[in-house]
Amino acid sequence: MRTEQLTTHQKTLQRVKKRPFSTYQFQTRLFLFPYILGTFILVVLPALATVVIAFTNYNTIRPPEWVGLENFFRLSQSAYARISIQNSLYFIGLAVPLRILGALLLALLLQRKRRLFGLHRAAVYTPTVIPPVAYSLLWLWILNPVYGPLNIFLGWLGLPMPAWLTEPGSARLAMVILSLFQIGEGFVVLLAGLQTIPRALYESAKVDGASGWQSFWRITLPLLVPWLLLLTFRDLLVSIENTFTPSFVITYGGPYYSTTFAPLLVYELAFDFFDFGMAAAFMLLFFVLMALLIGGITALVGPRFVREDA
Repeated sequence: MRTEQLTTHQKTLQRVKKRPFSTYQFQTRLFLFPYILGTFILVVLPALATVVIAFTNYNTIRPPEWVGLENFFRLSQSAYARISIQNSLYFIGLAVPLRILGALLLALLLQRKRRLFGLHRAAVYTPTVIPPVAYSLLWLWILNPVYGPLNIFLGWLGLPMPAWLTEPGSARLAMVILSLFQIGEGFVVLLAGLQTIPRALYESAKVDGASGWQSFWRITLPLLVPWLLLLTFRDLLVSIENTFTPSFVITYGGPYYSTTFAPLLVYELAFDFFDFGMAAAFMLLFFVLMALLIGGITALVGPRFVREDA
């Protein structure tokens, strides 16, 4: 009987081998093929082209001319490029930690079902799905120093009313403030991370007499470290990328270049001055700086997290 079962199984395997198109592995690869093809055409090829163009003098009218490191040398001497990098690092240094902290606090607040639970979650996520141009125009009205609702509200409280978009310091800070409301994606990710933590851990901690703060510090935060790192690395790239539309629509880099972030400078170099070689070189340089920053964070936090797990 067992011999007959083995023979039947062997025959089934032979039929499957004769029909490779029906295997699960082939069907999975077939479904993934359009995504892989699209990624290769729309992401990989443009990225490789950018790296090559960064070492050329190219203005779309004449063929690219190889210049080696000349574009990077010109960037090192450009005060405009230095200001753009400084503005971008200022934005990242303020916006990314505040966005992660805000998403974490809201996820902790809304992780349990309460009254108007769904409405509150939707309110947190809604700013994320507003089109960037509409969102920028809305904040252009909110931040108006004369009749904007923000300054009117500050006046009611007896607080100073900054000229948000006409002074370099307040304009740069305004870009940080408007980015703090688009944390819906991070909120959802951390909400999912909180749901993966077993409730039994909190019950055991409560039995041992741990307070809410001790449970957060000893259970919640360590288990959320991978999620927080993921969001940090994502925000380092995505948040600076999302500065293009507000800085373009609201201030166009002003006043006095205080809101000229890296994406806006790349756009100006490429489409205002038609210096695609410089634009590609600056983009490549900025991504290298972001990679070094991410590597530094990983080296700083990673070993400590590994030791705690061990």
